[in-house]
Amino acid sequence: MSIIKKIKSTIGLLQQLDLDKIGKLSEKVDLNKMVGLVSSMKGEDLQKLMKFMEGGKKKHEFPEIDGDFYDLHQWLSPEERAIQLKVREFMQVHIKPIANEYWLKDEFPHHIIPEMAKLNICGLTYHGYGCPGMSSLLEGFLAMEMARVDCSTSTFFGVQSGLAMGSIYYCGSEEQKQQWLPRMQKMELIGAFGLTEPEVGSAAAGGLTCTCERVGDTWVLNGQKKWIGNATFADLVVIWARDIADNSVKGFIVEKGTKGFQADKIKGKMALRIVQNALITLTNCEVHESNRLQQANSFKDTAQVLRMTRAGVAWQAVGCARGAYESALRYTNERKQFGRTISSFQMVQDLLVEMLSNLTAMQTMVCRLSQLQDAGKLTDEQASLAKVFCSLHTRDIVSHARELFGGNGILIEYDIARFVADAEAIYSYEGTKEINTLIVGRAITGQSAFV
Repeated sequence: MSIIKKIKSTIGLLQQLDLDKIGKLSEKVDLNKMVGLVSSMKGEDLQKLMKFMEGGKKKHEFPEIDGDFYDLHQWLSPEERAIQLKVREFMQVHIKPIANEYWLKDEFPHHIIPEMAKLNICGLTYHGYGCPGMSSLLEGFLAMEMARVDCSTSTFFGVQSGLAMGSIYYCGSEEQKQQWLPRMQKMELIGAFGLTEPEVGSAAAGGLTCTCERVGDTWVLNGQKKWIGNATFADLVVIWARDIADNSVKGFIVEKGTKGFQADKIKGKMALRIVQNALITLTNCEVHESNRLQQANSFKDTAQVLRMTRAGVAWQAVGCARGAYESALRYTNERKQFGRTISSFQMVQDLLVEMLSNLTAMQTMVCRLSQLQDAGKLTDEQASLAKVFCSLHTRDIVSHARELFGGNGILIEYDIARFVADAEAIYSYEGTKEINTLIVGRAITGQSAFV
């Protein structure tokens, strides 16, 4: 290189120098020593240093956030997978933007019902009456997709499609099925399910205090029901009552506006605030014999419906946990402390992997549960074990997720506070941990520990 070229190169280099930055750097390091070290480095070591410095400038590409770590969705057929993704899109477009608003207001967004009806997933596993007749596995995935964004929406749908429609599908006469199910499938009619009472929750099988008495072709219902989701605006409520004549449990379709039926909204909830739960009071409420579920003659008939929906609640728990995990992972990839995203810290990764491990175990359990259901082999104890395990570990996962959010975890705008609160309701309904544990315990020991 000629002397002129060297001078020009040096001038060009000097022009690129930021003297202010050099001045600040000189306050922290010995520049002469640094220049000496760099000039004495071997060529290959210098190249490694330059590559390292250039690498630090590149933006890190984070992997896709997906809580289905074992790709369990591959058990779905292509048609079922398309439906799952359609429901996921519905939840992202129609529910996620409004979930926190309506959760805080303690109100239900009635305008979403027509949009949800377009999905054609209500009564998914039933055959006939306008229902799709698809698999329990797909139904589980859809319950998860809903709860993954908002547990309240998943609960509303579960009451409509599972408890209310299921009571009529399994316990109603053919005439009753033809009368009610097609319109419920289209979500033109909204249903509710009245079993739990103010003083009777876990002990429902042993004796309901709500009574029914036949007078000619009319049944007279008296008593109360509590925590009845959808009941404040439902077009019909399935009420379970004890027959005074023989103490058997019977089911009734009580239509909106029936004299003697009153539904008062339960206020002050800390969980599932979008779900409109009611305290129902029945005062000499008269229901015609034609509205008595003709195939419901004992609590075993009620339990048939609960077995099906208990599996759905296990899937809801998985959805709640997955939503919390994915939210936490996304947040740790964005949140920076000490100049780095917190997802690069060892203790944070330890929590994330623990959450994912439990989530994956839960997902594999409920997938197998639905396969048994599709094969007609699902037992009460199998459904109970899944409900216990999933709802218990969901509490752990949402707790760890809130921990990763730090102080922001208690702000509703970050969603995680809603997951934490809603997990508490999932933990309790459709059978408490203790009751479901006793069901499983009776199965594995052959001995009943119920009082």
